[in-house]
Amino acid sequence: MEKTIDILCIGEVLIDFIGHEVNTSINRTKDYHRFLGGSPTNVAVNASRLGLNSVLVATCGQDGLGDYIVRKLKANNVNTAHIRKSDSIPTSVIFVSKSTETPDFIPYREADCHIIQTQLSDEVIQQAKIFHTTCFALSKNPARDTILNRAEKAKELGLQLSIDINFSERIWPDREEAKQVIKDYLKNDPLVKLSEDDCYRLFAELKSEDYIFDYFHNLGASTICLTKGKKGVVLSDVTKGLFFQEAIPISEIKDATGAGDAFWTGFLYAQLKNKELEESISIAQKLASIKLQNVGRLPDGINFEDYLIAK
Repeated sequence: MEKTIDILCIGEVLIDFIGHEVNTSINRTKDYHRFLGGSPTNVAVNASRLGLNSVLVATCGQDGLGDYIVRKLKANNVNTAHIRKSDSIPTSVIFVSKSTETPDFIPYREADCHIIQTQLSDEVIQQAKIFHTTCFALSKNPARDTILNRAEKAKELGLQLSIDINFSERIWPDREEAKQVIKDYLKNDPLVKLSEDDCYRLFAELKSEDYIFDYFHNLGASTICLTKGKKGVVLSDVTKGLFFQEAIPISEIKDATGAGDAFWTGFLYAQLKNKELEESISIAQKLASIKLQNVGRLPDGINFEDYLIAK
Protein backbone atom coordinates (compact mmCIF):
# COMPACT_ATOMS: atom_id res chain seq x y z
CA MET A 1 0.00 0.00 0.00
CA GLU A 2 1.25 3.47 -0.86
CA LYS A 3 2.10 5.58 2.20
CA THR A 4 0.07 8.75 1.64
CA ILE A 5 0.14 10.07 5.25
CA ASP A 6 3.46 11.39 6.57
CA ILE A 7 2.50 11.87 10.23
CA LEU A 8 -0.52 10.49 12.08
CA CYS A 9 -0.92 12.58 15.26
CA ILE A 10 -3.15 11.06 17.94
CA GLY A 11 -4.05 12.98 21.08
CA GLU A 12 -5.24 16.20 22.62
CA VAL A 13 -6.88 18.98 20.67
CA LEU A 14 -7.90 21.96 22.78
CA ILE A 15 -8.03 25.71 23.00
CA ASP A 16 -5.08 27.54 24.57
CA PHE A 17 -6.08 30.85 26.11
CA ILE A 18 -2.63 32.47 26.28
CA GLY A 19 -2.12 35.48 28.54
CA HIS A 20 -1.46 38.75 26.77
CA GLU A 21 1.08 40.11 29.29
CA VAL A 22 4.53 38.51 29.15
CA ASN A 23 5.95 36.87 32.29
CA THR A 24 2.84 37.68 34.33
CA SER A 25 1.37 34.98 36.57
CA ILE A 26 -2.08 33.66 35.73
CA ASN A 27 -3.60 35.29 38.80
CA ARG A 28 -2.53 38.70 37.47
CA THR A 29 -3.23 38.18 33.76
CA LYS A 30 -6.22 40.24 32.57
CA ASP A 31 -6.43 39.44 28.85
CA TYR A 32 -6.12 36.17 27.01
CA HIS A 33 -5.88 35.46 23.31
CA ARG A 34 -7.37 32.29 21.82
CA PHE A 35 -5.16 29.79 19.98
CA LEU A 36 -5.55 26.29 18.63
CA GLY A 37 -3.61 24.07 21.05
CA GLY A 38 -2.59 20.61 22.15
CA SER A 39 0.85 19.15 21.49
CA PRO A 40 -0.13 16.59 18.78
CA THR A 41 -2.33 19.28 17.23
CA ASN A 42 0.65 21.64 17.04
CA VAL A 43 2.76 18.91 15.44
CA ALA A 44 0.04 18.18 12.87
CA VAL A 45 -0.31 21.88 11.99
CA ASN A 46 3.47 22.46 11.88
CA ALA A 47 3.97 19.37 9.71
CA SER A 48 1.36 20.62 7.28
CA ARG A 49 3.09 24.03 7.16
CA LEU A 50 6.28 22.15 6.19
CA GLY A 51 4.48 20.56 3.24
CA LEU A 52 3.89 17.17 4.88
CA ASN A 53 0.56 15.35 4.81
CA SER A 54 -0.59 15.23 8.43
CA VAL A 55 -3.71 13.68 9.94
CA LEU A 56 -4.99 14.53 13.43
CA VAL A 57 -7.00 11.96 15.38
CA ALA A 58 -8.68 13.80 18.26
CA THR A 59 -11.96 14.67 19.97
CA CYS A 60 -13.51 18.06 20.73
CA GLY A 61 -16.99 19.23 21.66
CA GLN A 62 -19.93 19.86 19.36
CA ASP A 63 -19.72 23.54 20.29
CA GLY A 64 -18.36 26.91 19.16
CA LEU A 65 -14.82 26.08 20.26
CA GLY A 66 -15.01 22.73 18.47
CA ASP A 67 -16.14 24.55 15.31
CA TYR A 68 -13.21 26.96 15.71
CA ILE A 69 -10.78 23.99 16.05
CA VAL A 70 -12.01 22.30 12.86
CA ARG A 71 -11.99 25.59 10.94
CA LYS A 72 -8.42 26.35 12.02
CA LEU A 73 -7.21 22.84 11.19
CA LYS A 74 -8.76 23.01 7.73
CA ALA A 75 -7.21 26.45 7.16
CA ASN A 76 -3.84 24.81 7.88
CA ASN A 77 -4.53 21.88 5.51
CA VAL A 78 -4.63 19.29 8.30
CA ASN A 79 -6.83 16.29 7.49
CA THR A 80 -9.80 16.47 9.91
CA ALA A 81 -11.63 13.30 8.83
CA HIS A 82 -10.74 11.65 12.16
CA ILE A 83 -11.78 14.48 14.47
CA ARG A 84 -14.81 13.43 16.50
CA LYS A 85 -17.20 16.02 17.93
CA SER A 86 -18.89 14.90 21.13
CA ASP A 87 -22.52 15.90 21.65
CA SER A 88 -22.30 15.51 25.42
CA ILE A 89 -18.84 16.80 26.42
CA PRO A 90 -17.45 20.30 25.75
CA THR A 91 -14.13 21.17 24.13
CA SER A 92 -11.12 21.14 26.49
CA VAL A 93 -9.45 24.46 27.29
CA ILE A 94 -6.19 25.45 28.96
CA PHE A 95 -5.29 28.87 30.34
CA VAL A 96 -1.58 29.56 29.84
CA SER A 97 0.64 32.38 31.07
CA LYS A 98 2.73 33.91 28.31
CA SER A 99 6.31 33.21 29.28
CA THR A 100 9.87 33.18 28.00
CA GLU A 101 10.44 30.16 30.27
CA THR A 102 8.21 27.12 30.85
CA PRO A 103 4.67 28.59 31.00
CA ASP A 104 2.27 28.15 33.93
CA PHE A 105 -1.12 26.69 33.02
CA ILE A 106 -4.54 25.63 34.32
CA PRO A 107 -6.24 22.80 32.38
CA TYR A 108 -10.00 22.27 32.05
CA ARG A 109 -10.09 18.84 30.46
CA GLU A 110 -13.27 17.62 28.86
CA ALA A 111 -13.58 16.08 25.38
CA ASP A 112 -9.88 15.73 24.53
CA CYS A 113 -9.48 12.33 26.22
CA HIS A 114 -12.54 10.78 24.56
CA ILE A 115 -10.68 9.28 21.59
CA ILE A 116 -12.20 5.93 20.61
CA GLN A 117 -10.94 3.10 18.43
CA THR A 118 -13.39 3.67 15.59
CA GLN A 119 -11.58 6.98 14.91
CA LEU A 120 -8.48 5.15 13.73
CA SER A 121 -8.89 2.13 11.46
CA ASP A 122 -6.15 -0.32 10.48
CA GLU A 123 -6.44 0.99 6.90
CA VAL A 124 -5.58 4.55 7.95
CA ILE A 125 -2.63 3.38 10.06
CA GLN A 126 -1.35 1.36 7.13
CA GLN A 127 -1.23 4.49 4.97
CA ALA A 128 1.00 6.37 7.46
CA LYS A 129 4.75 6.61 7.97
CA ILE A 130 4.92 7.98 11.54
CA PHE A 131 2.51 7.40 14.46
CA HIS A 132 2.93 10.20 17.02
CA THR A 133 1.36 10.81 20.43
CA THR A 134 2.03 12.39 23.83
CA CYS A 135 2.05 11.69 27.56
CA PHE A 136 -0.84 14.14 27.93
CA ALA A 137 -2.93 12.03 25.53
CA LEU A 138 -2.05 8.81 27.39
CA SER A 139 -3.01 10.24 30.79
CA LYS A 140 -6.74 9.40 30.63
CA ASN A 141 -9.10 6.81 29.24
CA PRO A 142 -10.61 6.05 26.79
CA ALA A 143 -7.81 7.80 24.83
CA ARG A 144 -5.11 5.80 26.64
CA ASP A 145 -6.49 2.37 25.73
CA THR A 146 -7.21 3.52 22.19
CA ILE A 147 -3.69 4.84 21.66
CA LEU A 148 -1.93 1.83 23.21
CA ASN A 149 -4.05 -0.53 21.09
CA ARG A 150 -3.49 1.44 17.88
CA ALA A 151 0.25 1.85 18.63
CA GLU A 152 0.66 -1.93 18.71
CA LYS A 153 -1.10 -2.16 15.35
CA ALA A 154 1.16 0.62 14.00
CA LYS A 155 4.26 -1.27 15.16
CA GLU A 156 2.94 -4.47 13.59
CA LEU A 157 2.40 -2.60 10.30
CA GLY A 158 5.98 -1.29 10.33
CA LEU A 159 5.41 2.38 11.20
CA GLN A 160 7.97 4.48 13.04
CA LEU A 161 6.38 5.45 16.37
CA SER A 162 7.02 8.68 18.24
CA ILE A 163 6.12 10.21 21.60
CA ASP A 164 6.56 13.52 23.37
CA ILE A 165 6.86 12.67 27.07
CA ASN A 166 5.28 16.00 28.07
CA PHE A 167 4.51 14.75 31.57
CA SER A 168 2.87 17.04 34.10
CA GLU A 169 1.53 15.96 37.49
CA ARG A 170 -1.31 18.47 36.99
CA ILE A 171 -2.46 16.45 34.00
CA TRP A 172 -1.49 13.06 35.44
CA PRO A 173 -1.31 13.04 39.25
CA ASP A 174 -0.37 9.33 39.52
CA ARG A 175 3.33 9.18 38.60
CA GLU A 176 3.61 5.41 39.00
CA GLU A 177 0.68 4.83 36.68
CA ALA A 178 2.26 7.25 34.20
CA LYS A 179 5.55 5.33 34.27
CA GLN A 180 3.72 2.04 33.62
CA VAL A 181 1.78 3.45 30.67
CA ILE A 182 4.94 5.04 29.22
CA LYS A 183 6.59 1.62 29.55
CA ASP A 184 3.70 0.03 27.63
CA TYR A 185 4.13 2.55 24.81
CA LEU A 186 7.95 2.47 24.73
CA LYS A 187 8.08 -1.25 24.05
CA ASN A 188 7.16 -0.24 20.46
CA ASP A 189 10.55 1.55 20.14
CA PRO A 190 9.30 5.07 19.44
CA LEU A 191 11.47 8.10 18.83
CA VAL A 192 11.33 9.84 22.23
CA LYS A 193 11.30 13.59 22.88
CA LEU A 194 11.42 14.94 26.41
CA SER A 195 12.63 18.08 28.15
CA GLU A 196 14.54 18.58 31.39
CA ASP A 197 11.31 19.98 32.88
CA ASP A 198 9.39 16.84 31.85
CA CYS A 199 12.01 14.63 33.54
CA TYR A 200 11.99 16.69 36.71
CA ARG A 201 8.20 16.38 36.90
CA LEU A 202 8.13 12.66 36.03
CA PHE A 203 10.79 11.61 38.54
CA ALA A 204 9.91 14.33 41.11
CA GLU A 205 13.62 15.12 41.43
CA LEU A 206 16.62 16.06 39.33
CA LYS A 207 18.15 13.11 37.48
CA SER A 208 21.40 12.97 35.54
CA GLU A 209 21.41 12.65 31.75
CA ASP A 210 22.90 9.17 32.11
CA TYR A 211 20.05 8.12 34.37
CA ILE A 212 17.42 9.56 32.00
CA PHE A 213 18.88 7.92 28.89
CA ASP A 214 19.42 4.56 30.61
CA TYR A 215 15.88 4.62 32.00
CA PHE A 216 14.18 5.16 28.65
CA HIS A 217 16.55 2.99 26.61
CA ASN A 218 15.83 0.14 29.05
CA LEU A 219 12.11 0.52 28.32
CA GLY A 220 12.77 -0.08 24.62
CA ALA A 221 13.45 3.31 23.02
CA SER A 222 16.49 3.38 20.70
CA THR A 223 16.59 7.14 20.07
CA ILE A 224 15.97 9.71 22.82
CA CYS A 225 16.13 13.46 22.41
CA LEU A 226 16.51 15.53 25.60
CA THR A 227 15.90 19.26 25.17
CA LYS A 228 17.51 21.57 27.73
CA GLY A 229 16.23 25.01 26.70
CA LYS A 230 19.08 27.53 26.54
CA LYS A 231 21.53 24.74 27.35
CA GLY A 232 20.93 22.99 24.02
CA VAL A 233 19.95 19.46 23.08
CA VAL A 234 21.40 16.03 23.85
CA LEU A 235 20.44 12.98 21.81
CA SER A 236 21.25 9.42 22.80
CA ASP A 237 21.00 6.60 20.28
CA VAL A 238 21.73 2.99 21.21
CA THR A 239 23.80 2.36 18.08
CA LYS A 240 25.16 5.80 17.17
CA GLY A 241 25.95 7.12 20.64
CA LEU A 242 25.60 10.62 22.11
CA PHE A 243 25.21 13.92 20.26
CA PHE A 244 25.15 17.38 21.81
CA GLN A 245 24.23 20.66 20.13
CA GLU A 246 24.23 24.10 21.67
CA ALA A 247 21.01 26.10 21.49
CA ILE A 248 20.66 28.64 18.70
CA PRO A 249 21.11 32.06 20.35
CA ILE A 250 17.92 34.16 20.22
CA SER A 251 18.01 37.85 21.13
CA GLU A 252 14.32 38.13 22.04
CA ILE A 253 12.03 35.22 22.92
CA LYS A 254 8.46 36.27 22.21
CA ASP A 255 6.56 33.07 23.08
CA ALA A 256 7.84 29.74 24.40
CA THR A 257 4.44 27.99 24.12
CA GLY A 258 4.68 25.29 21.44
CA ALA A 259 8.46 25.58 20.97
CA GLY A 260 8.97 21.94 21.94
CA ASP A 261 6.31 20.90 19.43
CA ALA A 262 8.04 22.93 16.72
CA PHE A 263 11.35 21.28 17.64
CA TRP A 264 9.86 17.80 17.41
CA THR A 265 8.06 18.52 14.13
CA GLY A 266 11.41 19.59 12.69
CA PHE A 267 13.03 16.40 13.95
CA LEU A 268 10.31 14.14 12.51
CA TYR A 269 10.41 16.10 9.24
CA ALA A 270 14.18 15.52 9.01
CA GLN A 271 13.73 11.81 9.76
CA LEU A 272 11.14 11.55 6.97
CA LYS A 273 13.73 13.19 4.68
CA ASN A 274 16.21 10.45 5.74
CA LYS A 275 18.59 12.90 7.42
CA GLU A 276 21.25 11.73 9.87
CA LEU A 277 20.55 12.26 13.58
CA GLU A 278 22.90 15.23 13.90
CA GLU A 279 21.34 17.09 10.97
CA SER A 280 17.88 16.19 12.32
CA ILE A 281 18.71 17.97 15.59
CA SER A 282 19.92 21.05 13.67
CA ILE A 283 16.73 21.18 11.59
CA ALA A 284 14.64 20.74 14.76
CA GLN A 285 16.46 23.60 16.49
CA LYS A 286 15.99 25.90 13.49
CA LEU A 287 12.23 25.33 13.52
CA ALA A 288 12.04 25.83 17.30
CA SER A 289 13.97 29.10 17.01
CA ILE A 290 11.43 30.44 14.48
CA LYS A 291 8.62 29.51 16.90
CA LEU A 292 10.31 31.19 19.88
CA GLN A 293 10.43 34.45 17.92
CA ASN A 294 6.73 34.39 16.97
CA VAL A 295 3.51 34.41 19.01
CA GLY A 296 1.02 31.70 18.02
CA ARG A 297 1.66 29.48 15.03
CA LEU A 298 4.69 29.42 12.73
CA PRO A 299 4.74 32.56 10.55
CA ASP A 300 3.71 32.80 6.92
CA GLY A 301 6.03 33.66 4.07
CA ILE A 302 8.93 31.34 4.91
CA ASN A 303 10.13 28.72 2.45
CA PHE A 304 10.70 26.17 5.21
CA GLU A 305 12.46 23.60 3.05
CA ASP A 306 15.08 26.13 1.94
CA TYR A 307 15.45 27.53 5.43
CA LEU A 308 15.66 24.22 7.29
CA ILE A 309 17.73 22.11 4.95
CA ALA A 310 21.10 23.71 4.30
CA LYS A 311 22.18 23.21 0.74
